[in-house]
Amino acid sequence: MASKGTVRIEVRVELKPGVADAEAETVERSLGLLGIEGLARVSTARIYGLEFSGLDEAAARRQAEAAVDRLLANPIVHRVTLSTVAAASAGAASA
Repeated sequence: MASKGTVRIEVRVELKPGVADAEAETVERSLGLLGIEGLARVSTARIYGLEFSGLDEAAARRQAEAAVDRLLANPIVHRVTLSTVAAASAGAASA
């Protein structure tokens, strides 16, 4: 059994293909007006970092899935990806 400590689960919520993404469309138009060339597509996503304490990875993942089902995403329009973030990089900022 894995040790119980702090587990960080990253939840990425995107719109499914075919669902209108008004924010992405606005960004795509704006980038074109700014002269950004070669842009094929823009899409948006929300990323939630859920940090669990006192749970092993499997239990943390189950709790993250419950959060997705109950609040974070609508299965009709959203595609969801869950990933465990390594403890060493959990607090690191990305560029």
